[in-house]
Amino acid sequence: MRHFVRNALVAAAAVVLASCATPPAPLPATMGPGVVKVTPLGGFDGEFCAQDRALVFEDPNGTRVLYDPGRSVVGANDPRLGKIDVILVTHMHGDHVGNAHTRAVGAGTCAAPDMSVSQIPNSLAVNIALAKKAKIVTGSDMPSFFAAKLRANGGNPADSILARFGGSVVVGGVRIATVTAMHSNGLDPDYIPGDLGKHMKEAGIWGDVGLATGYVVRFSNGLAVYLSGDTGVTADQERVVRDLYRAQLAVMNIGDGFTTGPAEAAYVMNDLVKPAAVIASHANEAATQGGQVRAGTKTEAFMKAAKMPVHIPLSGRTMSFDAAGKCTAGC
Repeated sequence: MRHFVRNALVAAAAVVLASCATPPAPLPATMGPGVVKVTPLGGFDGEFCAQDRALVFEDPNGTRVLYDPGRSVVGANDPRLGKIDVILVTHMHGDHVGNAHTRAVGAGTCAAPDMSVSQIPNSLAVNIALAKKAKIVTGSDMPSFFAAKLRANGGNPADSILARFGGSVVVGGVRIATVTAMHSNGLDPDYIPGDLGKHMKEAGIWGDVGLATGYVVRFSNGLAVYLSGDTGVTADQERVVRDLYRAQLAVMNIGDGFTTGPAEAAYVMNDLVKPAAVIASHANEAATQGGQVRAGTKTEAFMKAAKMPVHIPLSGRTMSFDAAGKCTAGC
């Protein structure tokens, strides 16, 4: 009997030790019907240009998510927007939140678009949210800024929703989580009315709205999409974006100088995130001409270095992706 009890205790201890040594399972990657449609809203039809950031993701259930409106959306009434349910803003720099916007599609040049219509002090993101009655989902300490802007303009401050690191929210059947982005996130004093903003501007001080973020968005068909925002290389791109969320499609900044360049972005994709496909973003160059990638560009260098399909976000050209991150149309 003593031998039986001892052996049972040893077996039980082994089970406990094994369970402690086993890492937690990643989030389940459920597969569902339908495809996620991705439509770039750039400054020039059929091209990928220097200031292009904005993408609209449409879930199979009809929920539409605008990612980083930037400066290439022609105001809140741009007919290309259509219905917008959710706006994601990675950080407060003007080329993402929209301190200004293009005068018209095709204004200026692809390398230097005409972005001369001011959106100060609200931002293009706020003005679109007001016009579309959309939710703004952000992380860090950005939600309170957006709530105050919505309130000041007759909107509902509750439409500014927090999704802080390690948590997520569901809006319109789409689950949104924030992830690390290694980047600055100061708030331009131009957004702050009165003497406070004036004195901050004179002193060269920007407001603190917390850390910049990226996102992982899981759509109702099961597709998880990593939206890098502006970032450098981080360990979280492997341990969180890949191991936990299992992102199969990525939108990766490649512009260099301010963010990862082509070589660094390719390393993130090839060795850390390892998605099935990637959409190039934030190239800071006239990347295409006639819809074809120009030779000698950072975009071409990234395409050559990446080991998975790289899709170029040509403005107005809708791409469709299944739950596994494979492009099924438009690429």
